[in-house]
Formats: sequence, C-alpha cells, structure tokens
Amino acid sequence: MIRVLLAEDQGMVRGALATLLSLEDDIEVIGEAADGDEALAVAARTRPDVALLDIEMPGRNGIDTAAALRESLPDCQVIILTTFGRPGYLRSAMEAGASAFLVKDSPARELAAAIRRVLAGERVIDPALAAAALSAGPNPLSPREREALAAAADGSTIGDVARKLHLGEGTVRNYLSAAIRKTGARNRIEAVRAAQRQGWL
Repeated sequence: MIRVLLAEDQGMVRGALATLLSLEDDIEVIGEAADGDEALAVAARTRPDVALLDIEMPGRNGIDTAAALRESLPDCQVIILTTFGRPGYLRSAMEAGASAFLVKDSPARELAAAIRRVLAGERVIDPALAAAALSAGPNPLSPREREALAAAADGSTIGDVARKLHLGEGTVRNYLSAAIRKTGARNRIEAVRAAQRQGWL
C-alpha cells in the first residue's frame, strides 16, 4: 500500500480528496492535516510515502512545508496541489524539493496516477502550468525587493515598511522602485498584484 498524508486547510476539500483516494486499491490515506505545522507533526508520527500539500495554508504554506519535509523525511515524496496555477509557485515548489505540481481541478484518476509516478521516481507537472512557467522565466525580484513589496501589500506607507523591515526609508523606496520597474507596473499596488499573479510573492 502507498501511504499518503493529506494536508489541506479546507475540511470539505480534504475529506473529498481522502474519500477519492481511498477508492484506489493501492493507496491508503494514513494522516490528515489542516496546516503545514500539523502536516509536519503528522508526518513525523506516520512516516508517509507521499505527502499531498495544498500550497496556500495558514501559517506555514505548502512550499515551506515541502522544504521542511524533504529535510526531515527525505524518502517522502511531495506533491503540491493548488487552485492557483501561478508560474512562480511551480518554480518555488520544485526548488523546495516537490516531485509533482498539480492543479486541483485535475481529474481524481490523474492524482492517483501522479502518486504512483512520483514513487517510481518521476516528476509530474501540470502541462499548461509548465508551459506558462517556461514562458514567464525566473522570478526577477531579489529577496529584499520581494520582502519590501510583501510589506507594502497591505497599503503600508514607506515609513511603515521601513520600520517593519528595520531599513531606511530611502532603501525601501529603492527596493520598491526596482520592483515596480521589474514587474512593468505603474505603482507599488500594481507591482504587488503583478507579483502575486505570477506567484513571486
């Protein structure tokens, strides 16, 4: 039996996935979690063969959880599930050690097949998303530019962002200006939206 851990913050979606997977003769859902920290605790206890992780969970997201899992349980294969097919998410997931990246509206049989394929050593990526990621290219934002944009996402002033990040206001302006230029936006609100759309934040 393939032992699967399922981490998804929406209870109804998690239950539906568990039910669908339990219909497969060779797959057993041995643990469920509602967030990344719980997923790591359940994984440590149950030692699954495969972890299915939703990308957007409260607290530790799916990508951070994938990286932590690959460190603590290197034999556990990670499949990232997402509602949002953003190219930047795919790149981040692969860098975190995920073996597969699937969009949630894929048919259930594809998910079961992906579980078997990653255990056989394959990488499984949603084809449309792979094409989008290749055309989008790498994330152009530096870590500091991403940090400044993320801190400004709630409408914070330059002064607020500078205090949050313990930086000078001029430095914050420089990071935000660079982020605006690189995203092709007219202002930082547009830059935030563009970066979120690509999965760069």
